[in-house]
Amino acid sequence: MSLVAPLLGIPVGVVVERRKATSPWADVIWRPIAVLGGLPDAAPWTTLAIEGETATFYAGAAEIELYRSEADNYRRNLASAAPAIWVALQETGGDPPYAVAAVTADPDEGEALTGPGSRDHRSRAMPGPLRHAIAAFVAEHHVEQVFMSSKSSTSASAITPIRKRWRDAVCGSENDDER
Repeated sequence: MSLVAPLLGIPVGVVVERRKATSPWADVIWRPIAVLGGLPDAAPWTTLAIEGETATFYAGAAEIELYRSEADNYRRNLASAAPAIWVALQETGGDPPYAVAAVTADPDEGEALTGPGSRDHRSRAMPGPLRHAIAAFVAEHHVEQVFMSSKSSTSASAITPIRKRWRDAVCGSENDDER
């Protein structure tokens, strides 16, 4: 969470899947499988499909918050081979079993969602409408950061006595007769 208000919030819907686990430690596995550009006309936890032991649900609404300070991260995401949206689910301990904890287009924030706790996070393909909206945000707000190297001067006047002793010890004295 940022203390600064986002410049843009994009409403999205999250679809999750419940499938039978192959593990002896869990009966079922829940995971986010899609992010919808926009909100459907469906109540949270509406069943979308059931096929055998797998079911998909509309888990609910979320908002992707975009900040000017993170525009370079969004730009890198869009330039990647597979632009993604990260979704984190938080266990509720009740019914429904999970809530949508976070949805982000920032790869750094997405990786930060892997912290401790009962949180499952996955990256999902970025839908076209979201890609266009985020690209427009980046085009408007991204400022290229110019890298400025700190150049060290090699002139004799810029060499401190400590650096001179180190240089002389490593490279040899400029005047070998002084030794």
